[in-house]
Amino acid sequence: MGAELDRSSVERAYARWAPVYDLVFGAVFDAGRRAAIAAAEHACGKDGGRILEVGVGTGISLPDYSPKNRLVGIDLSEPMLRKAHERVLEQRLINVEALAVMDAARMALPDRSFDVVVAQFVITAVPNPEGTLDEFARVIRPGGEIILVNHIGAEIGARRVFETCFAPIARKLGWRPEFRFGRLADWAERHGEVKVIEHRPMPPLGHFSLIRFRRLGDISS
Repeated sequence: MGAELDRSSVERAYARWAPVYDLVFGAVFDAGRRAAIAAAEHACGKDGGRILEVGVGTGISLPDYSPKNRLVGIDLSEPMLRKAHERVLEQRLINVEALAVMDAARMALPDRSFDVVVAQFVITAVPNPEGTLDEFARVIRPGGEIILVNHIGAEIGARRVFETCFAPIARKLGWRPEFRFGRLADWAERHGEVKVIEHRPMPPLGHFSLIRFRRLGDISS
């Protein structure tokens, strides 16, 4: 699996990037970000729902959600969240219920309290991806969705060679360039109460993927 990440290294990485994150990565991640928002809003339905965005960062996604949706954002990086708070105030995003510094692997949030969890470019940056996914599944209601947008490592070919060469830079961003889709599929199978419902390559050049899971169970419970 390669060298593991730890919480402090992730915090340091994003504290460094906070001042320029939107400028450097805003356009690069735009397609994936918009796809995640569209998937979340489709899952919530026409009347909207309650969405948790994990790794909300500077809040760059928040203005693009329909005001029908109620939003909660969490992030491990306090400097990134300060930017998100500024954005919420400046753009008067009254549908944002809360922004909080929180560890995605130990969320102080009630069970089954969200319709959708969105995590963009997060799951390969946390020390314990499977434990973090367990938390995502815990806080969504039956019938709800977990929506990930993330770099997923290529299995073979030129892209895998490129990713191997890019690995030292990727780790400075808090990413695991060797993270494969099979690890997510294996987690869903072991968990037993979620299933993969979509895995779609995203621009640029398929380096990122949209992955959707649905929480099983009685929706009326």
